[in-house]
Amino acid sequence: MGKITVEKCEIEGLKIIIPEVFGDERGYFMETYNYNDYKAAGIEEIFVQDNQSASRKGVLRGLHFQKNFPQDKLVRVIKGEVYDVAVDLRRGSATRGRWFGVLLSEENKKQFFIPKNFAHGFLVLSDYAEFCYKCTDFYHPSDEGGIIYNDPSIGVKWPIPEGMELIMSDKDTKWGTIKELEALNE
Repeated sequence: MGKITVEKCEIEGLKIIIPEVFGDERGYFMETYNYNDYKAAGIEEIFVQDNQSASRKGVLRGLHFQKNFPQDKLVRVIKGEVYDVAVDLRRGSATRGRWFGVLLSEENKKQFFIPKNFAHGFLVLSDYAEFCYKCTDFYHPSDEGGIIYNDPSIGVKWPIPEGMELIMSDKDTKWGTIKELEALNE
């Protein structure tokens, strides 16, 4: 393998990628993506779209997924700090409905690989954050689905500091629970 270290998570398919960073008095250099290194680590997906968002402290985006055109995602933070969460939605998975979270920041430079059929979201912990991610399918606005961020049956332990006011889009406040989603799909 090349210039990355890959940590497996307790949910099969999720991976934390730690790039090798070369630094000196001038600053640093790192490869943010190299297909050969990722393939050697078992991530052979072909990414077709890159996205970037900027958010301020307290913004919570998610939990989102694509219904008919699911995407693998490779996410990272280039400015600030976020708590990133993936929820397993794979049918027949032993960990369906379980979540995993990881702190991503410009300091730790970690990346998070999230396979298809996971819901995804993040909470901005710094005053400002820039979030980048690669996807294996194009975004289809009419195909978006979601689960409410505080679904008690999932139980995500968001690190919301006392006094932090969450800032969410209107649609993110109206998503249903995973049980409601499963009832719709029966």
